[in-house]
Amino acid sequence: MNNHKPGKNPFYYILLLILAGEAVFILPFVLARVFRPTFLSAFELSNLELGYCFSIYGIVALLSYGFGGVIADKLEPRKLMAASLILTAAGGIYLATYPSYTMLKVLYGYWGFTTIFLLWAAMIKATRIWGGVSRQGRAFGFLDGGRGLVAAGFGSLGVLIFSLFIPGETTELSDLTREEAFSYVILVSSALVAVIGILVWYFLKVKTPEIQNRSETKIFARNNIRTVLGYRSVWLLMIIILCAYVGYKTTDVFSLYASDVMLFSEVDSAKTGTFLLYIRPVVGVLIGFLADRHKASFYLVGGFVVTLVGSVLFASGILGPGQEIAFFLSMLLTAMGIYSARVLYFAVLEEGKIPLALTGTAVGIVSFIGYTPDIFAGPMMGYLLDESPGEKGQQHVFAVLAVFSIVGLIASYLFYRLANRTPGKRIS
Repeated sequence: MNNHKPGKNPFYYILLLILAGEAVFILPFVLARVFRPTFLSAFELSNLELGYCFSIYGIVALLSYGFGGVIADKLEPRKLMAASLILTAAGGIYLATYPSYTMLKVLYGYWGFTTIFLLWAAMIKATRIWGGVSRQGRAFGFLDGGRGLVAAGFGSLGVLIFSLFIPGETTELSDLTREEAFSYVILVSSALVAVIGILVWYFLKVKTPEIQNRSETKIFARNNIRTVLGYRSVWLLMIIILCAYVGYKTTDVFSLYASDVMLFSEVDSAKTGTFLLYIRPVVGVLIGFLADRHKASFYLVGGFVVTLVGSVLFASGILGPGQEIAFFLSMLLTAMGIYSARVLYFAVLEEGKIPLALTGTAVGIVSFIGYTPDIFAGPMMGYLLDESPGEKGQQHVFAVLAVFSIVGLIASYLFYRLANRTPGKRIS
């Protein structure tokens, strides 16, 4: 039985989890999301080649989820998370040297290990401990919403630094100017990630509640993976996370849409990507509080409905130059749905009656399948964008998102019914 109570750990713990949980992904993903046109030009990559970098990251991450989950149930979160941040920051220093495409792929594989094996399950477990039984929605709402704010802050800082080193509002930059400006963005981001790692090491001393009694510990030691796989909720969560994560990966192309379809400058495209990041904290906190007042799984269903509507708007081809207001409203709608689902897919662990003692293992297992878009989404979107440049490729990407939204909607509805009809029911 899960009887952990909130309030044993101070509020600044969740702030440290927020900082660590997003800072570690700034270098592998957020910079490429906010500065996608610049990133492609500076490293001389096609969309497909960048997708392959993400895919290599995903393969290493996939192997790391399960093992990292088991370790997270044995070691202190602060030690794992601090090591993750500092090692990830070291990779950022190498990124600023503009390595070859081959070495860039190696770097993304390295990041797949440092960000996932060491940090992911430890962060989720520490957040669940902080939230207790009664405020899981709030805990994960703060986590993901706060992570969005951190990403937005990094994005805004990056845009500011980048703009300081380029002349005016020009849409054409020389290779030397672009690379010099972007290298400063990378180095400053790396330094901040390392500083957050040091703060986590010294201050994130989470007090684990006394829930791992002897019987639970024996179960964990003997057959925790088998036990976790016995929950129907775990199997549904695999599908839910997979579909929601495809949506999250699709947010990578909004800045490129602004550049290729809406014809924005590189700076304005980066500002578009940053604006998107500011939507995430608002949605995260709002949905988190609502989920504690009602079933989190109910709002999970709603998130997929909204994502479906937004993706259909983009796939329809009705958004183009001169329709800036419609573009931003459609982007806002789509992002609200995507971020709502992202906030809640771990907040429903409590509804799924998964024991806290097995959180790390459960997170590792559902992540093993749920985060496979790290492997296929990048190359898939890159292929669609490169084969049909401009608006047509963007329509294809959002049509794929619509399909995954439908599947996620079905899985989340089944989870909602399961959570409300058969508490704790397991597969025999």
